[in-house]
Amino acid sequence: MSRRVTPALLASALLMAGLVGCSADARKNESWQAPAEPPPAATPTPQVPAGTAPKSAFGVGVRQLKLNRDGRALPVTVWYPAAGKTGGAAKRSATAATGRFPVVMFSHGLTGRPEDYATLLTRWAAAGFVVAAPTFPHTSRGSDGNILDVLNQPADVSYALTQVLALDGRAGDGLRGRLATDRVAAAGHSAGGVTTIGLFTASRDERLDAGVVFAGTAVGVGTAFAGATAPQLFVHGELDEVVDYAAGKAAYDKVPWPKALLSLPKGDHGRALLGDAATLRVVADTSVEFLRWSLYGDAEAKKRIETDATRGDIATFDNHL
Repeated sequence: MSRRVTPALLASALLMAGLVGCSADARKNESWQAPAEPPPAATPTPQVPAGTAPKSAFGVGVRQLKLNRDGRALPVTVWYPAAGKTGGAAKRSATAATGRFPVVMFSHGLTGRPEDYATLLTRWAAAGFVVAAPTFPHTSRGSDGNILDVLNQPADVSYALTQVLALDGRAGDGLRGRLATDRVAAAGHSAGGVTTIGLFTASRDERLDAGVVFAGTAVGVGTAFAGATAPQLFVHGELDEVVDYAAGKAAYDKVPWPKALLSLPKGDHGRALLGDAATLRVVADTSVEFLRWSLYGDAEAKKRIETDATRGDIATFDNHL
């Protein structure tokens, strides 16, 4: 499915949304506010095969893939469950743990890079997920900063996903036989949140079973969520100075599938959202349990989602999972 958006219209919309400078160090911009919409009717819970997520934490390995999509350089950082000791920093070229692990594709924000999110993404890997994060050619730190290129990023993610899943059958690769290729999610922050929403709307990738949107909005990619049911977790700071909370909430309201919104009353766009220890703990624990439920089919994990989300009065939780 595709949708034609003129460059001028997209540029105007993105600038109004305040996505310029949406990394953790972004400065305050004018924010676009979308009108609130009534929640859509509930839909059946997806038929995820029942299973149990790993209970013990893994060590974490990290590696790099050098990909290129039609002249668009797409280096991908991959964090994965590793054999050996748990905790500590990720180890390059560590041996992958035994098992088959769901895949999560993560998209960084404008002027960001995958390593900016390593604290969160290594926690996902330690919980039993292979996390693959492309560095986008025109919106990463050090690039030309062409905000219009956000529209091309859903296709980048789909291409990178195809290459990552292919590792499961590649002779001699360290991830051969380690990927649950039928259990895949997409996640992203800010412009990466726009990218992620696009993967469920204008550029629907039917391989995706779930999504996690951090401080994102649907500007440029629309809210026509399409395809098979895919649960969504939205996370947004109510003091977001870059992407207005109302804009994220408007996109969330349009999701027709099982969904939840983790709202952070004291959270801003970057540092308070994913930076301070107490907030990071709530965000990490809630997102881990959501992924355990939506990708492993772990019913007990689903029961823990709201408990983790409301721990310590750091966040409020709108739960329609």
